[in-house]
Amino acid sequence: MIMNFIRSNRFIAGMLALLRIYIGYRWVSAGFGKMTSGGFEAGGFIQMAMESSTVPGWWAAFLETVALPNQGLFSFLVMWGEFLVGIALILGIFTNFAAFMGISMNLSFLFSGSGLIDAQMAIAAVFLVITGSNAGRYGLDRWILPFLKNMMTKSNKKQEDKVVIV
Repeated sequence: MIMNFIRSNRFIAGMLALLRIYIGYRWVSAGFGKMTSGGFEAGGFIQMAMESSTVPGWWAAFLETVALPNQGLFSFLVMWGEFLVGIALILGIFTNFAAFMGISMNLSFLFSGSGLIDAQMAIAAVFLVITGSNAGRYGLDRWILPFLKNMMTKSNKKQEDKVVIV
């Protein structure tokens, strides 16, 4: 009953739009700040996380064996990931996917020993994911998702029509 309510109520959709735009703004600000600061390098953050006693051992091993040797790639992914997740949330396009990617980034930052703000943003983004398409009702998802669903239906119909009898 409550899930149906939060996934279909227009007032809730408006509240989710405000939450979505706020979280999106935070992501865009973080990503844009990294882009314009003269080059973001994740190496220092990764190194600090590996030396922290609060980082789980399995995560420190991942950082040491995967992230640190590929810090240029991770710098690029963090910078652009933050920016693009923010833009998607602000516009309300592919809202659930963008929120899920934001949660993934927040959790990786949390595992690396960052502050409480990442936990708060992750929890807020979970609400966006739980509410399904209602989170993007007042955004581009309102038009894009039905269009894509229609395209997929047409594509499946064409595939069914092309069944070859051997």
